[in-house]
Amino acid sequence: MDDVQAVRLGHLALSQHLRSQNRAATLGLSGDAVALHASVVDTACLHILHFFTQRSSFVPRTLLEQSRRIEELSNRIDTLIARTPSPADAPFEERYAHYIATKHGRLTIFGVDLSGSPEEWPLDAAYLSLDATSGGTDAVPVLLPADHLPAGRDRVLLRGVAGSGKTTLVQWLAVSTARRQLDERLLYLYGLVPFVLPLRTLTRGGAALPTPDGFLSAVGCPLADVQPTGWLDRVLRSGRGLILIDGIDEVPESERQEARRWLQDLIGSYPDNRWLVTSRPSAVREDWLVGDGFTELDLAPMSRDNVIEFVRRWHRAAGIGDQYATELVQAVRAKQDLGRLATNPLMCALICALHQDRRGYLPDSRKEVYDAALSMLLSRRDRERGIHKPGTIRIGQAHQVQLLQKLAYWMIRNGRSEMDRSDAVDLLGKTLPSMPQVAEQGTVEEIYRHLLVRSGLLREPGVGSVDFIHRTFQDYLGAKAAVEDLDFDFLIAHAHLDQWEDVIRMSVAHARPMERTRLLAGLIERGDASRSDPHRLHLLAAACLEHATELAPEVRAEVQRRAADLIPPRSADQARALADVGPVVLELLPGPDELSDDEAYYTVLSATRIGTDAAIPILARYRGLQDLRVRSELARVWSRFDTERFAEDVIAHLGGEDLHFPVSNPGELRALRSFGGRDRIKVSGPITPEDFTRECVPARLTHLWVEVDLGCTWEWLGFFPNLHTLTLEIPLPEIDVSTLRNVRSLRLLRLPEEPLVIGAETLPATTRVVKERIGAARYSASG
Repeated sequence: MDDVQAVRLGHLALSQHLRSQNRAATLGLSGDAVALHASVVDTACLHILHFFTQRSSFVPRTLLEQSRRIEELSNRIDTLIARTPSPADAPFEERYAHYIATKHGRLTIFGVDLSGSPEEWPLDAAYLSLDATSGGTDAVPVLLPADHLPAGRDRVLLRGVAGSGKTTLVQWLAVSTARRQLDERLLYLYGLVPFVLPLRTLTRGGAALPTPDGFLSAVGCPLADVQPTGWLDRVLRSGRGLILIDGIDEVPESERQEARRWLQDLIGSYPDNRWLVTSRPSAVREDWLVGDGFTELDLAPMSRDNVIEFVRRWHRAAGIGDQYATELVQAVRAKQDLGRLATNPLMCALICALHQDRRGYLPDSRKEVYDAALSMLLSRRDRERGIHKPGTIRIGQAHQVQLLQKLAYWMIRNGRSEMDRSDAVDLLGKTLPSMPQVAEQGTVEEIYRHLLVRSGLLREPGVGSVDFIHRTFQDYLGAKAAVEDLDFDFLIAHAHLDQWEDVIRMSVAHARPMERTRLLAGLIERGDASRSDPHRLHLLAAACLEHATELAPEVRAEVQRRAADLIPPRSADQARALADVGPVVLELLPGPDELSDDEAYYTVLSATRIGTDAAIPILARYRGLQDLRVRSELARVWSRFDTERFAEDVIAHLGGEDLHFPVSNPGELRALRSFGGRDRIKVSGPITPEDFTRECVPARLTHLWVEVDLGCTWEWLGFFPNLHTLTLEIPLPEIDVSTLRNVRSLRLLRLPEEPLVIGAETLPATTRVVKERIGAARYSASG
């Protein structure tokens, strides 16, 4: 710190700070000696500060520092005033904040209740921060912390596959905002008022989308009738709203344009708020909301580090020893098929629960995972926990599946993610006469209540409505019902709708060989006849191949030929669709010869999204390209693959011009060092200064980019004699750069626009400080 900062602390606080930085100074001393040491340092600090205040340069620098602080304080007060509710509204906002924190402050972790732990877990303990990725034809792909997306981006459309954590992120942002106990990284949320708007709830029963004054009543908030008149209008007019619209894909495709017009009307009326909209990738086309000022991003698949952290947290939440977690982490690393399944929180939770339930035995395919999960939930859980008693309702697994799949298929056929409770009871009532062993055990209401309480698959999200705990189970059970009803023509007729994609895939998994042939041949034929979008149906057929355990060779060949015609991909949507096909598409991806720059980039994007080590040989063929997008994408996904193998086959061969090589752990730094280090490095994970100085080649480093909070000061960068450009893209409201003044080689310091910068005036004249929207161009086109 400089002299002004030291004087501002005072001599006792400065002494305490200095002593806390070197605990070893008093090792081996007696208690009296430690007290004497503290007294001597206190006295020394008093003399040091007295000396500082007598220097001729101290007074003008103090005045400069005071002026800057006053301006900073004035700006903060203005912001605080703008985000402070009126006295009349404050009491209600306190009640509303408490309601949001309570309602959304707990997270259901699948399978945890099987160990005797509660089914829900505090959000703070269970939440795992994931990353979002941006990219497009004109953009260099980057990773961004998902929970920091609304900072600096007032409007965000976030895409993510089923189970990827979209709804959990919405909960986290809402609860963090409501509690107002924000760490530095989330201070941008201070003073905002969150509104969680699940579209599946807003459109329940065909209801019209609400105007702002109806937000609370539409989501069933019990405070709706006591909100002050005009309160929500005042909140939104002052720009204090955080509007979290969850699940565009939950709206039937025919109603999505109406949902978009509703959103446009809201933004047009209240433009100064922060908006986050979530959707499955296939539900809305690329650039769907770009014209309305939205940044479009994708939730990235979980990295290996994410998976390890999730597994450990799951086992902690379940009260299970670390041994099981360690065994599972090793299994995920060793088995390629299992590693590919563990790419989102839902599948990770399923795998954790099955690993515990089956004493280490794990299925290999997605269908086997769902089959095992249903068995665990519908029969083994109650039997092994000793819940059944004489006289209580007992419904076997097969009968429960039959009843549940009736409900699931009704929702799918009607384009809904929820159904009225009365409709569910009526549907069960029509089904029970064909199941006398179940019907004789109780009334329809009692059977419904048993399924709701004991199956672990149903829930009542609101008064008078019922849904499945996750859309994935609805699609799985609905597909089973469709196959048993021989509704193959109906499936094929609806295959172009994104809400049916997973249903089609699971139908292929449930079907017998001849039925699979009928389904896939129908998809090919309908795709061939389609004038609007044949690619979608052909890619869907290809994505079904991984579920087709037995299939006529000629049908498989026809599906693969159609998929090959769609390669190379020519857009981010096509790249995503190809990745959904799975590892089989790796065999079809071409090398870079004769591809355009865009085609090469989207081909790499497809392979990286598949995320198994089988993709490494494909990606290695693109390592010699000079296109910065390709090189950046190859470097960015390093953490998804085996560290050493990917480093040897890909990273070591990438051209370093304008490319910052990301490192998220010391192992990746060591790998870079093994082939001579790199000029440009980006720190994207928790690496200590000690690890960095030990593993990085000192003379090689010229550009450093730090995008995570390392919790340290910066004097250690003086260890690198040729470091001349430093970028600090740290998600904090304040960045103290004063400790960079002794990094004599530094010529350019790049900082984001948003944070307040402390200590820039202490840097030497040779260091130019630039505040800018770092990489602004890369956000302009997202995929």
